Amino acid sequence: MSSATLPGWIRSRQLRLGELHEIRSVLARGGLHTVCDEARCPNRSECFSRGTATFLIMGDACTRSCRYCSIAHGRPRPLDPEEPSNLARAVVEMGLRHVVVTSVDRDDLPDGGAAHFAAVVTALRALDPAPAVEVLTPDFRGDLAAIDIVLAAGPDVYNHNVETVRRLYPVVRRQGRYDWALEVLRHVTAAAPGTVTKSGLMVGLGEQPAEVEETLGDLAAVGCQVATVGQYLRPTGREVAVARYWVPEEFTALETHGRALGLEVIAGPFVRSSYHAEEAFLRVSAG
Repeated sequence: MSSATLPGWIRSRQLRLGELHEIRSVLARGGLHTVCDEARCPNRSECFSRGTATFLIMGDACTRSCRYCSIAHGRPRPLDPEEPSNLARAVVEMGLRHVVVTSVDRDDLPDGGAAHFAAVVTALRALDPAPAVEVLTPDFRGDLAAIDIVLAAGPDVYNHNVETVRRLYPVVRRQGRYDWALEVLRHVTAAAPGTVTKSGLMVGLGEQPAEVEETLGDLAAVGCQVATVGQYLRPTGREVAVARYWVPEEFTALETHGRALGLEVIAGPFVRSSYHAEEAFLRVSAG
């Protein structure tokens, strides 16, 4: 893939470093990580200031090596049994209203880390007042029993990202399966109809507009309620290059197309899976 020229609407994004420093201090005290920092998200200062954050649990080393992701690949450390309570304390200290919990892939664990996910959700549910809890899980290699373990803890939103179009899975997500991603969402819809289902994907990896529209159709067909679409931004020089930068008007067209399918679509150059997560949850819940 060839690199693309960075357009003005991408270069104009700025981070509020003071807010980042304050949040990082809270995280450091609890030995916690956010995917906001680990994945170098361009929205992290905005989301922190709005009372939302995405915590990265089960360590900062992933057992998979997707070509678009800057999170370290390697042998993970053992799970920290104090992580659920430490995370809950950080949520109180940060004053968060909507918490997204995601993780590295832990294919080294028999349940993929599902029980640890459930323990974190349970700890957050015990807070008074309790925040809305959104999980963004791995595919658990298609293990539906692992999904049920997470669902039993009662998350408000179950998110699993399809990430890219079917054709590009062998190129950028070689250890995943497009059909595993769809099956996660299909199962959640059937097993927990009161739980909001959500997914997200990136553009700029070499997909065609028709393929993105087809993916949105696949998500709608399995009962997904919310979909996010954002521009892939190469985190460092080690990841796959950007093939193309989509223009803002193309994102608007995707929102229109997705909503015609019944999806609550949030699309834009800087949209990420957890961007405006609370607002999306409230809109779907109210509907």
